[in-house]
Amino acid sequence: MSEKNDEYATNLAGSNEKHDNNGKTVSHVEDSHTVDLIPEDSIDPVYHAKANVLNDAIQSIGMGKYQWHLFIVTGMGWFADNLWPVVTGIILPPVLTEFPGSKGPYLKLAQNIGLLVGAFFWGLGSDVWGRRVSFNITLLIVGVFAIAAGGSNNFTTLSAMAAVWSIGVGGNLPVDSAIFLEACPATHQYLLTVLSIWWAFGQLIGALVAWPLIANFSCPTTSTSCARKDNMGWRYFVFTMGGLMLLLWGIRFFVFKLNESPKYLMGRGRDEQAVENVHRIADYNGRTSDLSVEDLKKAASKAGAKDIITGEPGLDTSAKAAVLRTVEEFRLDHVRALFATKKLAYSSTLLIIIWALIGLAFPLYNAFITVFFTLRGTDFGDGSIDRTYRDLVILSVIGVPGAIIGGFMVDLPYLGRKGTLSLATSKAVYFISIGSVPDS
Repeated sequence: MSEKNDEYATNLAGSNEKHDNNGKTVSHVEDSHTVDLIPEDSIDPVYHAKANVLNDAIQSIGMGKYQWHLFIVTGMGWFADNLWPVVTGIILPPVLTEFPGSKGPYLKLAQNIGLLVGAFFWGLGSDVWGRRVSFNITLLIVGVFAIAAGGSNNFTTLSAMAAVWSIGVGGNLPVDSAIFLEACPATHQYLLTVLSIWWAFGQLIGALVAWPLIANFSCPTTSTSCARKDNMGWRYFVFTMGGLMLLLWGIRFFVFKLNESPKYLMGRGRDEQAVENVHRIADYNGRTSDLSVEDLKKAASKAGAKDIITGEPGLDTSAKAAVLRTVEEFRLDHVRALFATKKLAYSSTLLIIIWALIGLAFPLYNAFITVFFTLRGTDFGDGSIDRTYRDLVILSVIGVPGAIIGGFMVDLPYLGRKGTLSLATSKAVYFISIGSVPDS
């Protein structure tokens, strides 16, 4: 592989598998070694050393049933993360028809405020109260307030509900990504790229459900007046999507048993529980692990941890320290390192600009794609609601293979992430330019 998406590259020792009395393969921590790519002074050295031991333990267990099930349930969070920004774009035309005089961009503004609050709150909060709490609550919030939004009697209420459901949506991507990576062996962390297929499914399912509901239960876009009873399509759609979120929440809460992240537990001083959860993951995969609390203590000792008997501090396990470890990477000296040389400064500046433009284009695209289809359809003689949402379904179907192709291309020799990004961006610019050329 030309490049790694992993936090750690992996160098495996020889395979000498043994089995316990129950026939399960015993995973030896010392048989796996993850090569650390994080600068030594970037985080707490004790935490760093113990995290490496946990990484080695997960690597020795390998990719198994637990990780594949985790790929599905965390994918539900990615599914929601793209579905709901698409939802507001899908319902915007019939909402504006029902509530004349309303300013459509305010609905997107309310949603994006909620997404920002959610990403910050749940992202940092998961380091205080744990990953499981955030994992088990976010989709519930989305489902409850989405269903409530379907009963909105004015544009302001709908915008408020969208802001609240978006607080739940905003927590899925950072929390679910962390959950997946912390339980996934380094050799398979490229699957984080493939997780984006759930994004494509989010848009596709949204478009498929919206097409019959909004096309058949909405006022014509040319209507000068529109009663609620004649415009129930967008409400049926929001009710359906809210119910789907409750179903997915039920699967994550009642069906799949998520083990709290061993790294989180270790960072909060709960080494015994961290080791216990590693053993649970191994057992779920039909294996056993020889990781012990003593392994973590040895790693901490080598990293310079003080003897707690003397009263001198070792690893800070407070909630404040857990949050600080998360934001540590944003220290000013870390930012300066991105501009240490002319080449690095050039590369960093380009990446910042690219992400800024993507961050601007993506929500605008989702917000107004249905409006664009309607207007362009009118130009070509068919701006009907049915045609608009049919075209949205076609667009969504085409997007599904992109995640799979991207996950394959990023590890191709001589192409990697940079080449994949360049090709994808160039293709997007080319076809958007063609579609934006006015008729002569």
